[in-house]
Amino acid sequence: MLLGVAAYVMWGAFPLYFPLLEPAGAIEVLAHRVLWSLITMWLIVAIGRRTAAVRAVVADRRTRLLLLGAAVTITSNWGTYIYGVTHDHVVETALGYFINPLVTVLLGVIVLRERLRLLQWAALGIAAVAVLVLAVDYGHPPWIALVLAFSFGTYGLAKKSAGVGAIESLTVETSFLAPLAIGYLAVLAAGGSSTFGTEGTGHALLLASAGVVTAVPLMCFGAAATRVPLVTLGLLQYLAPILQFLLGITWFHETMPTGRWIGFALVWAALVLFTVEAVRHQRRSVELGVGASTAA
Repeated sequence: MLLGVAAYVMWGAFPLYFPLLEPAGAIEVLAHRVLWSLITMWLIVAIGRRTAAVRAVVADRRTRLLLLGAAVTITSNWGTYIYGVTHDHVVETALGYFINPLVTVLLGVIVLRERLRLLQWAALGIAAVAVLVLAVDYGHPPWIALVLAFSFGTYGLAKKSAGVGAIESLTVETSFLAPLAIGYLAVLAAGGSSTFGTEGTGHALLLASAGVVTAVPLMCFGAAATRVPLVTLGLLQYLAPILQFLLGITWFHETMPTGRWIGFALVWAALVLFTVEAVRHQRRSVELGVGASTAA
C-alpha cells in the first residue's frame, strides 16, 4: 500500500518538478527525459540481470510492434504533460488523468469489443457532458486533457496487450525513442540552443535526474501492483490528479471560473459512479466465485 501511495504521490508532484527545468523548452525536456530514462532503465536491467528478459521481448515481433506503438503514445503523453505544467495548464493536466479511467473503459469497448454495464454507460455519459461544459468554459475543447487521457489510455492498452513487465517494457520503449531524442539534442547543441551545460551544473543535474524521476515511481507502482488488490490500486490512482489539481489552484494560482467548477464536478460525479459500480461488481464476482467453489 505504501509503495502504491508513494508512486501516485510522486506522479502527483510532477508539476513542481518540470518547471525547475526551465529555461529548457518542453521538447528539449522531453528529449532529456527519454535519454536519461534510457540510461537509468539499462542500469536497472544490468543490476537486476534482466538482459535476457529484454532480449526475449525484442525477439518477439508482435510484442516489439506493440511496444513501438506504446513508445509513440507515451511520447505524446510526456510531451503534452510537460507542455501543460510549464505553460500554466496544471489544472487541465489533472483533468486528463481524472478522465483517463473512463477513457480506458471507452477504448475497451471500441478496440476490445468489451460490453459495458448500465452504470458504466451512465458514467461515460456524465463525463461526455462534463467535456462539453468545459469546452464552453475554455472556449475550445480541453485538448491537453483529452490528449493526455487518450494517449495514456492507448498506452495502457498496448502495454496490456504486450503483457511485458514494467522494467522490460520501458527499457525497450526508451530504446526505440532514444535515436530521435539524441538526434534532437545533437541538433540543439550544434546550433547553440541547448541549455544542457550552458545554464550551470545545477540545471544539468536536474535534466539528468529526469531518468530517476521517471523510473522510481514506476518501480514503486510495479511493486505495489503485484501486492495490492486491483480495486485498491484503482482507488489509489486518483491521488495523482487530486494532488495536481490542488497544486494548480493553490501553488500555481490558476483560475477556476464557475463553468470550470461545474465541469470538474460532473467529472468527479462520473468517477464516483464509476468507482462505486466497479467495487460492487468486484464484490459480486468474489461472492459468486466463493459460492461456486463452496457448491463444488
